[in-house]
Amino acid sequence: MDVLLDLLDPKWWLGMLGAFATIGVIAIVFAETGLLVGFFLPGDSLLVTAGIFSTAAAAQGFGIAPLSLPALLVFAPVAAVAGAQLGHFLGARFGRRLFDKPDSRLFKKEHVDKAEHYFEKFGPAKAVVAARFMPIVRTFMNPVAGVLEMDARKFFAWNVVGGVAWVEALLLLGYFLGSKVEGIDKYILPGVFVVVLLSVIPIVREVLKNRRAAVPAPKGRHHAPR
Repeated sequence: MDVLLDLLDPKWWLGMLGAFATIGVIAIVFAETGLLVGFFLPGDSLLVTAGIFSTAAAAQGFGIAPLSLPALLVFAPVAAVAGAQLGHFLGARFGRRLFDKPDSRLFKKEHVDKAEHYFEKFGPAKAVVAARFMPIVRTFMNPVAGVLEMDARKFFAWNVVGGVAWVEALLLLGYFLGSKVEGIDKYILPGVFVVVLLSVIPIVREVLKNRRAAVPAPKGRHHAPR
C-alpha cells in the first residue's frame, strides 16, 4: 500500500529524481501517454507539482533545486505528443491483438472499453483532446484511435492541440500557485487528491450513467383477464 501511495505522490517522484527531476518529468509524461503500462503514473498532479517546484521558494522549501520551467514548457508537450503518437502507431500496427490479454493488476479490459466509449461518443477529434484531461483514458485513447483507424494526419493535428493544452495549462497553473501561495509545498499532497478527484469526475459520471441505462425498466403488472 505504501508503495502505491509513493507512486501516486508527485513529491516522491521529484525527490527520487533529484537533480534529474526536469528530465524525469518529461520522461514520465512520455511513458504515461505512450506506454500502456504507464497509466498508473502521475500525470496531472505531476505537471502541477513540477510547475510549483519550478519556483525558487517552493523548491527551496522542499530541499531541491528548482526545475527548469522553460525546458518543461518546451519539451514536456513534445514528450506528450510523441508518446501519444507511439500509442497510435502501436494500435494501428497491432490492432485488437494489442488488447488481447487477460486482466491483471496493471491491465484491465475496462480501461480500453472506456477509451473506446469516449471515442465513439464524442467523435475522434474531441475524444483525443478531451482524453488528455482524464487519467487512464488518456493512456488508452491513443492506441484505441489507432485500432479504430483514425487518420494519422488528423490524429497528429488533434494530438498536438490536446497535448500542448494539457501540459502547458497544468505547468503554468502550478507555477502560478508556487509563486503566489506562500508555503505551497505543504499543501501539495491534499492538492494532488483534489486534482485526481476532479479529473476522474467525468469517468465516474459516465460509469454511473451507463449503469442506470443498463438497468431494465420495471415491468407493469399484468392482470389475467377474468
